[in-house]
This record gives sequence, structure tokens and C-alpha cells, in this order.
Amino acid sequence: MNDTTFKNCHGLDEDGHVTSSYDIALMSKELLNKYPDITNYTTIWTETLRNGETQLSNTNKLINTYKGATGLKTGSTSLALYNLSASATRDGLSLIAVIMKAPSTKVRFEEAAKLLDYGFNKFSYKSFGNKGDLVKTINIDKGTKKTIGVVLENNVGVLIEKGKDSEITQNMQLNENISAPISEGQKLGELNFELNGEILATVNLVSNTTVDKINLFTMTKNIIYSWVDLLRS
Repeated sequence: MNDTTFKNCHGLDEDGHVTSSYDIALMSKELLNKYPDITNYTTIWTETLRNGETQLSNTNKLINTYKGATGLKTGSTSLALYNLSASATRDGLSLIAVIMKAPSTKVRFEEAAKLLDYGFNKFSYKSFGNKGDLVKTINIDKGTKKTIGVVLENNVGVLIEKGKDSEITQNMQLNENISAPISEGQKLGELNFELNGEILATVNLVSNTTVDKINLFTMTKNIIYSWVDLLRS
């Protein structure tokens, strides 16, 4: 947040207390990603206190009017005028629109809705896979097992302009000469997702299990088991 200087903790006007729309978006994104339970509160439209004697209404009117709205924060002062960090989620895509120094509370909600509409109409979230998804089964050398599963280390996906997801290509890069011992979760390579030569996302490819290196004992045991199986057949 290179454009932000906090002079107080409450946000009221003070010389040198400044920020930018980009920094507000960064702050909002951090809050939503690390503390997603915040939306359990930011999506409440009305609430009562003192056994129903007092009623509070959400100052973010989009919660009641905009499809998929999840929050997030309104603010206004005599100098900053009317401001809003608006968040919404549709079809797995979460967006944040920041409005600053709007002349009225009505304008800030209208402009935030326009920005969110633009984002949802033009972009979508493309999921390429989830953590643990099997990508490939490969042979390994010198192991107590002959093969191992290569899986995604984490969930992977990107924000992409609608209509271009069919143009995305995959480029898998596996380490050469993979041999035991191998630990579960050990990195075996990378999987890149590219569009027109530009890398959109990268995810590590890891082992889905542990494989010990074969030794004289395990080799002898495997030979004996093979003989037994042969005799049985």
C-alpha cells in the first residue's frame, strides 16, 4: 500500500491521513482472503439490539439491491465525501469495486454497481484444478513402488476475459530421472497455463505418496513374493 499513510486508527480527517482506491482494494482483498468469515457480518442487512428495542441497518445499500453482494465497507467525512469498498461474488468470481469522493451516497452505490457489472460481464474465473487432483502417473526408478501419482500442490485458476478460456494451453515440466526415495508432497515439476505465450498461472506438481528406495531386503522380499505368486498360478 504505497499510497497510504495512517495518522489515526478511526479514519476521520487529519492532515497527512491519505490512501488511494488501489490501496483500499488491496486492503479489502487481504481482509476477504484471510478472514472470509467477515462476510457473515458484512452481509447482514438489519439487526436488532437490546431485546429488539434498537434496530440497526447496514449502511451498504448494495447488500439489499445488488446480486451477489458480500460487503464490504462504507465511509464518509466532510473532506473525503462518500466512499465505498464494494465486494460481490458470482459463479465463483469475486470482485471488488472502490469508489472515492462521490458527491452523494446514491452516486457511490450507482458507480460501484457499474464497476461490478463491468467486471462480471467481461471476465470469468477459470478453474484449472484443485489441490490433490491427479495429473499423471509416472514410472520411478529404484523404488519399492514402480509408479507414483503426480498431483496439483494447490488449487489453481485465473481471472480471464470471457471467450478466451478455449485458447489457454498447458505446459507440463517434470524433473528428469525421478527416482526413489520420494516423500509425499515432494516437488516433481511444474504445470504452466499460458495464453498467447504469456503465463497466466503456475502450480507445482508433487508426489501423492511416499516411496522408499529399494534395498537388498526389499528386493529379496519382492522376489520371494513373485515366486509365491508364480507357484499359486
